[in-house]
Amino acid sequence: MGSTKTLCKRFINMLSFVALLAFAQQAAFALEPTPAYPNKAITMVVAYAPGGQGDLLARLISERLTRVYKQPILIDNRPGVAGTVGTRIAAKSKGDGYTLFLGQTGEMVLNRVLIKDLGYDPMKDLKPVVLVANAPLILLTSADGPIKSIQDLIRLAQASPGTLSFGSVGAGTPGHLAAEALLAGAKLDMVHIPYKGVGPLMTDLMAGRISMFFSSAGAALPQLNGGKLRALAVSIPKRMKMLPDVPTVAESGLTGFNFSLWGGVFAPSDTPVDIIQSLNKEINAILDTQEVKSRFESDNMSVPRNTPAEFQDFVRTESDKYEKLVKAAHITAD
Repeated sequence: MGSTKTLCKRFINMLSFVALLAFAQQAAFALEPTPAYPNKAITMVVAYAPGGQGDLLARLISERLTRVYKQPILIDNRPGVAGTVGTRIAAKSKGDGYTLFLGQTGEMVLNRVLIKDLGYDPMKDLKPVVLVANAPLILLTSADGPIKSIQDLIRLAQASPGTLSFGSVGAGTPGHLAAEALLAGAKLDMVHIPYKGVGPLMTDLMAGRISMFFSSAGAALPQLNGGKLRALAVSIPKRMKMLPDVPTVAESGLTGFNFSLWGGVFAPSDTPVDIIQSLNKEINAILDTQEVKSRFESDNMSVPRNTPAEFQDFVRTESDKYEKLVKAAHITAD
């Protein structure tokens, strides 16, 4: 009996020692510092081919963020199906801070309204980090045509409903939706003509075969400087520095009119808050440099300092605006 008690006591002591050892190991593991972010390469997904506006923004940010984090920021171009291929990859990625997404108006707010069964929801699956840039659209017409102002355009369209036309680079694109908002606000009836590219559209616009087009500033300015097109208005509430004599659409009578091309950095929705805050802080600092400000100003883009919460509110407002417009104008994707 005595030996049995001794064995039991030794067994209990051994269990206690094992439990104590396990607790000590857990405590030691908990005290180990979490590796600083980032400690390896970061991938930034872009939903379009190299050379587009989103790709240029991603490369501008990644080059400078690489210097700050001392880790490479790799651009992963994943074009296809109106940006849905790349967006899906980013939305389904692990939220560890090592996959980011350069999202724009189309990928983040338009596709979810225009395309059924995306297989993901960019508003739920991707978390806003920082708005990088906001660029105006310019309402253009032929330099040789009779339209010299928005008032001329409205007057001619009202006099001949359904005869004037406007171009876009595809149904549901920002330029198309800005035009639809103009038509709705001024109660105009015009024919929409979608083009496969901006080149043939500009050719028809210069020749007067279509009456107007909401263009990106990058595509518009060379033609304006060459005297081949006329700028009627800009789509944002404030006049452009490079076109100080061109009024805004809002100034021309459509109060509250505000459409732009924007892009920002997003991360998978389960990305930790401290990583989101770190990225927001460092990218805002990059945007604050005179080098980037000068670059953006020459490209007619603003550089707004913003928090993740402010960017999230901006995206929600944009989504609500476009959703209402798409439904009211019965717009469907090509």
